[in-house]
Amino acid sequence: MSVPTLAAPAQSVSSAVADSYARLTEVFPGLRVIELGPEEQAPQGGGWVTAARLAEGGADLDAFLAWDSAQVLKDYGTRARPDVVAGFGLHRYAWPATLLITVPWFLHRRVPRFPVANVSFHRALGRMAVRADGFACLPDDPAAALPGARVVPDEEALRAEVRAAVAAHMGPLLDGFGPRMRRRSRALWSVATDEIVEGLWYIAHLLGDERRAMTELELLLPGATKPYVGTAGFRELTGPDGQTLPTRDRASCCMFYTLRPEDACVTCPRTCDAERVARLSAAATAG
Repeated sequence: MSVPTLAAPAQSVSSAVADSYARLTEVFPGLRVIELGPEEQAPQGGGWVTAARLAEGGADLDAFLAWDSAQVLKDYGTRARPDVVAGFGLHRYAWPATLLITVPWFLHRRVPRFPVANVSFHRALGRMAVRADGFACLPDDPAAALPGARVVPDEEALRAEVRAAVAAHMGPLLDGFGPRMRRRSRALWSVATDEIVEGLWYIAHLLGDERRAMTELELLLPGATKPYVGTAGFRELTGPDGQTLPTRDRASCCMFYTLRPEDACVTCPRTCDAERVARLSAAATAG
C-alpha cells in the first residue's frame, strides 16, 4: 500500500519532541504535528476527528471510512469491499500516528505517550494536533529535567516504552476498526506491527539513515513482543548487477491486491522474490 497522502507546512512549539517533529516535517512535508499548549483546545469540526471518536466505532468512523470508499472509487474506478475500505482507513491513520512515537525515539531517544483523547487528525490537510502525556528518556538526556520526563535505565527499557506507547494508543483504534475489517486480535496487531516498521523505515530513508532504522527496528521487534506479531521482517535480495536490495515480509496483508492484483505491494507476502528484485532494481535505477 502506498504512503498516505498528506500535506502541510512545518510548525511546532518548544517541547521535548518539538525538534523531532520539525525534522519529520522537513523531510516529509506532508505531515505537520501541532503540539497543543496546556490551555489550548483541540481543533474540532472542518475535517478534524479525534482518535478517541474513531476508536468508538460510531458515526465519526463511518464518515472517516466514507472518505476512503470515495477515494478508492476515484482512484481505481471500482468500489472496494467494506473490510478493505476499513483496512485502508486504519492505515491512513496508523501510519502517521505511529510516527508520533517512533520518530522522537529514533532521532532523540525520547518516547512520548499519547492517549487517544489527546490526538486529533485532519487527513486532508495532513495535520495532527497532539498533547503528550509525558515522555520517557535515558538518564543522560538533558530533557530528563523537564516536566513530564520519566527516566528509564537503558536502551532496552526505552524500546519497551516504544512498544507500550504504541500499544496504548493503537489498542483502542484496533478495537474500533476491527469489526469493520473482519479481523481478530492477532491479525489486527500484525497490522500495527507493519505500520510501526514501514512508517519509520520510509522516514529514515528520507533522512538518509535507512540502515540504522532497520537495525533499530529489528531490536524493537525481535519477535515474541506481544501484542505485536512477528519481527521487523527485514531481509536482503541480490539485484541483477550484484547490488543489495533490502526488503521485508509484511506480517499482514493490506488487501490492495483486491483492487489491482498486478500491483500488489512489494513487501506483500504474495509478491515473489523475482518480482521484488525486478521492481526494487527498477526503483533504484530510477532513483
